[in-house]
Amino acid sequence: MAELPVVLLPVAVDDDALDACLAALEAGTPAGTRVWLADDAQAGPRGLAIIERWLARTRLQAEYTRRQRRLGEVAHIDQALAACGDDDVIVLAADAVPAPGWARQLAACAARDPSIATATPWCNAGETAAWPRSGEVSALPDDHELGRLSRAAEGMAPVHAELPAAVDHAVYLRGRARRRAGGLDSASYASWYAALIDLSLRMSGLGWRNALCETAFVARGGEGGPADGDLDALAARWPRWHSRLAEFLMHDPLHAERAALGRRLEGLEPPAQRELFVGAVDAAPASDTTGQRAEA
Repeated sequence: MAELPVVLLPVAVDDDALDACLAALEAGTPAGTRVWLADDAQAGPRGLAIIERWLARTRLQAEYTRRQRRLGEVAHIDQALAACGDDDVIVLAADAVPAPGWARQLAACAARDPSIATATPWCNAGETAAWPRSGEVSALPDDHELGRLSRAAEGMAPVHAELPAAVDHAVYLRGRARRRAGGLDSASYASWYAALIDLSLRMSGLGWRNALCETAFVARGGEGGPADGDLDALAARWPRWHSRLAEFLMHDPLHAERAALGRRLEGLEPPAQRELFVGAVDAAPASDTTGQRAEA
């Protein structure tokens, strides 16, 4: 297997979310994958202890850096991306919970189509890439359900449909496209959420694509969001953005893909359990429909 791109994880202040993210990253990412924990002076004493403990045990090729003074989310991520040169990078939110195989599937998505500038996986809180319903936040899946979602997604047809822009729970960034578009605009935006949208639209204007990676899933406790003034800045630079996003969420051009993932997930029921279910239904009285639904 070819070496995966570096995973950039900008450290945030939520210690519990960071702990869960690092545990999932460890469990679902191939050993030796390069991981950069970039801390913009965000982690407190407990967060630092979590990071130190994880670094001592991880199978991944991990590095941790910390600024002495906070630079700001967008400028900090932009500097980290610039340090990677033209290399492709996967940016993972510090409160995300990646499913098994997530990084490998994102890399495979980008490798299939050189016009893809960004690849975004499914997410229970992923706005345009949300599953099971577009634009809705669903409950964070537990480890068992996340593993099933990973298996279901891996069997999806790799169509890599177009998204209006990348979404910030996890995104594969093609280095050449990012550099050509000029990187992140830290002067205009204070949040990674808005700066990523702006970068996606600039790369799209240069002929690149923002694609959905149907074969990967990354969970999250809630959606990312803009900082104060970011939506106004987006509207000033991209007057059609908000209406385009609203139209996408309203009409959901990815409805068929969402339904297909749901069907694949339902089809993962082990054969032995299916046989038990059929036997229970056959043995139940014909009028006991409530019992049958409960058994299902």
